Amino acid sequence: MVKTIASFQNPLIRNILLLRDKPRERKEKNLTVIEGIREIKLALGAGFTITHLICCRELIHDNDIEEMAAASSVPFEMAEVPAEIYNRLAYREDHGGAIALAIPKRSSFGDLHIETRPLFLVLESVEKPGNLGALLRTADAANLDGVIICDPQTDIYNPNAIRSSIGCIFTVPVVTSSTAETIAWLRSNQIRMFGTALTASRFYHETDLRGPAAIIMGSEAYGLSKIWMEEADELIKIPMSGKIDSMNVSASAAIVVFEALRQRNFTK
Repeated sequence: MVKTIASFQNPLIRNILLLRDKPRERKEKNLTVIEGIREIKLALGAGFTITHLICCRELIHDNDIEEMAAASSVPFEMAEVPAEIYNRLAYREDHGGAIALAIPKRSSFGDLHIETRPLFLVLESVEKPGNLGALLRTADAANLDGVIICDPQTDIYNPNAIRSSIGCIFTVPVVTSSTAETIAWLRSNQIRMFGTALTASRFYHETDLRGPAAIIMGSEAYGLSKIWMEEADELIKIPMSGKIDSMNVSASAAIVVFEALRQRNFTK
């Protein structure tokens, strides 16, 4: 049964706003907010459980609703809202017409598949949801074997991270772990660690990235921590020819990741 909600004071609407804006609410209720038809479909395709679907009939087609319902392994509650309420809930006004509540999936190292020449992206203490989303888009475009986030400073299922990743949080295996556990796992699987650092003596394009590899990116504010600087098998850097000696972490990751793919002739 589909119910119609016409009040901002409705408990479901108030709950969505809390979940959207408050990490503590998402953690306590084990729910996150997914905005957009494409993103919801990707989540369903990855086996995520949707508990509620909120739609605006002014913005969405019936066939999209039917496709989402058919893709769900369990029934979910559905509510219709006017554009005024939908736009209060959404980051993007008058766009998509669908918002879902979903149960996050927490992957572990055991969920990662080790190919012959695996390529991983390791992110240390990523802070900004927008940067995380951009990094996940790079990981999806490169078809990486996984993204490992060490000591995250942001909720990986922050709705803004989901939005900025355009749903790639659901298409790439993502594991959160401590730095020590990540280093131990990479070593146990003979995956060579390439840390990116301005102090490195070798450029990324002069480095052999064809074997099993993990590209390590430091935090936006401080770069690689001391432990990664010491434990990395090799430190590499990107040439800087301008007056500023730093790049956005997502841009830097894309440069190095696609150099690794180029060296592999864009095959695994």
